[in-house]
Amino acid sequence: MKKLVLAEKPSVARDLAKVLGANEKHKTYIEGKQVIVTWALGHLLTLKMPEDYQKEWREWSFDTLPMIPKRHGIKPLPKTTGQLKSFQKLANRSDVGEIIIATDAGREGELVARWILEYARVKKPVKRLWISSQTEKAIKEGFNKLEPAKAFDDLYESAVARSQADWLVGLNVTRALTVKYDDNLSAGRVQTPTLALVDKQDRKIDTFKPSTYYVVQVSHQGLSAKLQKQEKVLQVKERAEAEVVVKQLPTEAVIADVKESTKNEKAPLPYDLTELQREANQRYGYSAKKTLSIIQRLYEIHKIVTYPRTDSKYLTNDMKASMKERVLAIKSYFNEEVQPIIKNQFKVEQPAVFQNNRVTDHHGIIPTEQVPRSEKLDLDENRLYQLICKRFLTLFYPAYVEKRQTLTLDLGAYQVQFKQAEVVNKGWKLELTTPDKMGTFQKGAKISLNYQVKEEMTTAPAPMNEGQLLGKMEHFNLGTPATRAEIIERLISSELIERQNNRLRVTPKGKQVLSLVNPALVSPELTEKWETKLEAIASGKLTRQAFIKEIETETTRLVSEIKQSDKTYKNHAITSKKCPECGELLKEKNTKNGKIYVCTNQSCSYSRRKDPKLSNKRCPQCHKKMEIHSGKSGDFFKCKYCVITEKMSNKQERKKKMTKHEERKLVKKYSQAAEPEESPLALALKAAMKDN
Repeated sequence: MKKLVLAEKPSVARDLAKVLGANEKHKTYIEGKQVIVTWALGHLLTLKMPEDYQKEWREWSFDTLPMIPKRHGIKPLPKTTGQLKSFQKLANRSDVGEIIIATDAGREGELVARWILEYARVKKPVKRLWISSQTEKAIKEGFNKLEPAKAFDDLYESAVARSQADWLVGLNVTRALTVKYDDNLSAGRVQTPTLALVDKQDRKIDTFKPSTYYVVQVSHQGLSAKLQKQEKVLQVKERAEAEVVVKQLPTEAVIADVKESTKNEKAPLPYDLTELQREANQRYGYSAKKTLSIIQRLYEIHKIVTYPRTDSKYLTNDMKASMKERVLAIKSYFNEEVQPIIKNQFKVEQPAVFQNNRVTDHHGIIPTEQVPRSEKLDLDENRLYQLICKRFLTLFYPAYVEKRQTLTLDLGAYQVQFKQAEVVNKGWKLELTTPDKMGTFQKGAKISLNYQVKEEMTTAPAPMNEGQLLGKMEHFNLGTPATRAEIIERLISSELIERQNNRLRVTPKGKQVLSLVNPALVSPELTEKWETKLEAIASGKLTRQAFIKEIETETTRLVSEIKQSDKTYKNHAITSKKCPECGELLKEKNTKNGKIYVCTNQSCSYSRRKDPKLSNKRCPQCHKKMEIHSGKSGDFFKCKYCVITEKMSNKQERKKKMTKHEERKLVKKYSQAAEPEESPLALALKAAMKDN
């Protein structure tokens, strides 16, 4: 009997088929003597929409809210029904005796596979492949350690609970807000508290009032510190007041106390997905979505890093045996850093990284045993791969050791604390090149002091970037490492948040949503509690039914609050411009191709760009790119600098081909043999012959 293997994507299926010896390719699967490998295309099924349960729910009105199905059902996604039917046929083949789930080893991957199995009504034995890298070695080891699918039932229950909870809260609250305030206003149990986190930072910026103050800077031979009073930095409002203080201070002082300490800083643990996204955002300005996309390629296509969608930074004990092989695999990239590790016989100097009980679904992100091919990686992939490898290599280096010294000087009513440090061992801080050397000071020694009054100003807090938002989401347990990037992108596409120079700001629409939506949904504490319960379901400590019952009760309350609300809403996107077709006002909307105007009349399809599109056509006078404008006679080019206009040919004119007659005429014109020019000598001979 053959085994039917279900992968999540075609690319992964091809890798599995290669290792399993399946090479007979078909449109929707790859077959071998012992296995058939097929694939999903991400999700092939989704939860049914409201209108699939009741015809009345098709109507967006308060009368249909809240919508709470007696039993949630699933339905095929229209674009991928062919692949779904193919799996169904394969699963029911008489020569197939066992199904192996090989989708992504995580909550969503489990949901993808289980829904397909449920829809296909599979009754055959099912096993689970659970691997953290896509290398040939990992795949072979994984197939040798297949587990019964039943062992992952709780994980599946958690995934279904998350999906149903988002359906209940998201669809009901979004419909209630949209109907109440007559605009497309979206809300959700995770996205709304995430929006509130950005807004909280925005409010700090909006209410900030700058102020000027003065401090006294004290210095001695390269050491510098601010003057303190009662162990706090002295800050005064007037320069004259600071100058009066300086006049009271001595030019020499005795060192009252010398305190020395040693700082030992162990190497950081490997990255989890959220920390890697934050680091990539800080260093390279990558969005969370872009980072996830890049690392997914490193995992799936290049197979040089382990599973990325992890929330753990620890490694399992059985991975100790593979550490040497992983180090040698990246030697070509980091030869200088690897040499000391080889001399130290690959000893891990951070043994606390190996903790089975701290690893959740997957361990931290580290390089695989696969040797990377740098020529195959683009710039973005190289950057992230090097970040992961450098963090991994630090595990083999000793702790960073720093010697610190604090010198305390009493200046009557004031104090000064000079601080200095010296690197004893740079350890895992491989990029540290210039360790500082401390000066030598003894208690009771007298030193000279210089004073300077400095003007300073309080600075406004900066808008939140994606790295900071990811950190906040992680702190409040909002979403999972795999879904946080998607949540941020959804807020941006819904026009509730906008990116401004790699910073996030809440739009006027977003601020209004926060004021209109239920306070309980705005607070991250409620969603944090729900996420904790989803984890409890995954560990078998709570049932999905009990959790969903609680969500249904909460949904009913949230909808009721919106219905009874007396708050008002103003659509800031509506402009004073009128639609040329129906006369209704136009609304500004963000799209991938820039801002456009659309008609507020839902039955009218009029839309146009807010700003003219820049073409590749150059102005004949100034040679700058011309804009594309629309007029009564159609589209035309216009130079905004020279005001030159030029008619744009329509698609038919651009596509019009030359006839064969025109072709022959043109060929004849340019292929006629040119008459040979006579040389001066030939002309002279011709003239002489005539004279004769």
